Amino acid sequence: METNTLFYLILGILIAEFLIDKLLDYLNAKRFSADIPSELADLTDKETQEKSVRYLKTKYRYGIWESLFTFVFTLGFIGLGGIGWVDDWARSITEHPIGVALLFFGAIGLVSSILRIPFSYYNTFVIEAEFGFNKSTVGLFFSDYFKSLVLGAVLGGGILALVILIYDWAGPQFWIYAWICIGIFTVLLNLFYSKWIVPLFNKQRPMEESPLKQLIADYSKEVDFGLKDIFVIDGSKRSTKANAYFSGFGNQKRITLYDTLINDLEEDEIVAVLAHEVGHYKHRHIITNMVVSLASIGLTLYLLSLCINYPELSLALGASEPAFHVALIAFGILYGPFSELTGLAMNYVSRKFEFQADDYAKNTFGSAPLVGALKKLSKNSLSNLNPHPAYVFMHYSHPPLLARIHNLRS
Repeated sequence: METNTLFYLILGILIAEFLIDKLLDYLNAKRFSADIPSELADLTDKETQEKSVRYLKTKYRYGIWESLFTFVFTLGFIGLGGIGWVDDWARSITEHPIGVALLFFGAIGLVSSILRIPFSYYNTFVIEAEFGFNKSTVGLFFSDYFKSLVLGAVLGGGILALVILIYDWAGPQFWIYAWICIGIFTVLLNLFYSKWIVPLFNKQRPMEESPLKQLIADYSKEVDFGLKDIFVIDGSKRSTKANAYFSGFGNQKRITLYDTLINDLEEDEIVAVLAHEVGHYKHRHIITNMVVSLASIGLTLYLLSLCINYPELSLALGASEPAFHVALIAFGILYGPFSELTGLAMNYVSRKFEFQADDYAKNTFGSAPLVGALKKLSKNSLSNLNPHPAYVFMHYSHPPLLARIHNLRS
């Protein structure tokens, strides 16, 4: 394929993805003010519903401007030869392939991160604050920003350097060794995420002795779920929104509850949320997701190995000579449509898994407490009660609230 043809194909994919995404956003936004389903009539009053609609519309308008800016900047940067310019700049500093790649991605990543700050700041301190969600401070906001930047540079830069090193050593078969290394890293990150990464941003503490902890312990014993500790995380220092998550497996598994979740829900509702998380473990969803993720990484690396030595990939983006790091960007864009398809499949499976975890909670603890918890969490976060089916199909990893309630009551 000629360089010019590849260039226009890349631009075409970026434009098509943007237009499809905006169309889905528009369809979803048209349903913000729709009537509340009768099954959810007890969930909200008129004042709360009006507040929810205002919040959703505000987020929608904000999202349009943010995505439009990102799209125009990306299209202009690629179309005007910005990638070639950054590549030439990196080569003027060092000729080492790893050094050039790190400088190249470091410069692009830093500029992109800086350009996102105003949007993230506005979202946090204007929109989220206006609707009563934000609890973060300016100091915490920028602390999170710099920590994320450093963490991304260390982890992302380390993986990139390792892949290029393997590529130079193994040639066309580099994808096999890169897959093994990235797979090991992925497993370790899943195992120790709560111990290694979370403490950089949040404080975690074992749950203190209380009637709630005893209820959780009794339930865990009843369903034969070995749980050494339940951790509480200080999510309230950033937002009033609540959450809970399961991480790790084997001896490293743990359940973490946000302090906001404990404050918002009744004790039986909290146990029901925990029962849902236990359901994911009992159905081996964590292991399944891990295997699927590793398979997806392997397939992506294999396809990359077939394309990476194609010089036109780099030249189409304005590079003066073929380069692994430039070809990596071109491949990432060209791979986008296929990635969307795999993402659709994984979201579909994820929604099925959520139903299975809900069923487990229903069968081992009860449906009413989980329905109550889901309703409260939805109400407190002003979530969309009428998402468009096409938007759900494309973007939702969890079923909509109404579908989950129907399933729990069936």
